[in-house]
Amino acid sequence: MKIGILSDTHTKVQKAKETIDMLISEGAKFLIHAGDIVEVEILEMLEDSGLKYIAVYGNNDAHLARYHTKYNLVQEPHYFKLAKTNFKLMHLPYYLGADSEVIIFGHTHEFSVEFTPHGTLYINPGESCARNKQVSECVMLEVTDEQFLVTHYTKAEKSLEFENEKFFYTRSKQ
Repeated sequence: MKIGILSDTHTKVQKAKETIDMLISEGAKFLIHAGDIVEVEILEMLEDSGLKYIAVYGNNDAHLARYHTKYNLVQEPHYFKLAKTNFKLMHLPYYLGADSEVIIFGHTHEFSVEFTPHGTLYINPGESCARNKQVSECVMLEVTDEQFLVTHYTKAEKSLEFENEKFFYTRSKQ
């Protein structure tokens, strides 16, 4: 299953749209937003994507609480199962204990991927908003029974296309 992951869209609605559209065009079947959504229009894009999605509140999202029942918004840390895999979703990297197979967080605006010897995959998709650097970022996580394939997408400010880099990890046998 291909899972599109983005974070830290902030006020950049057009960049969020480009990111979501690209993830869908690359085959995402589920979308995850790791917080700092900021604009209700971005929640509308997730809702209107036609895909199932989940979004976690970030430290800049308190004003979105009034939309809690309208959109699939959750508080951190949020645990769920998808593609026969246990996930933990948060915005702030405060709950990083290895208590799930995949742990997704945002907040730092820096892409990172780490696979531990015990089989836990940590992902921060970086910033979609291109605020701290002139690059929009996101991740596609492809989950199979045997492996995790993480594709990190980047789109430079003046570029028309996303570039990508792939990381493969063999899943631990449970």
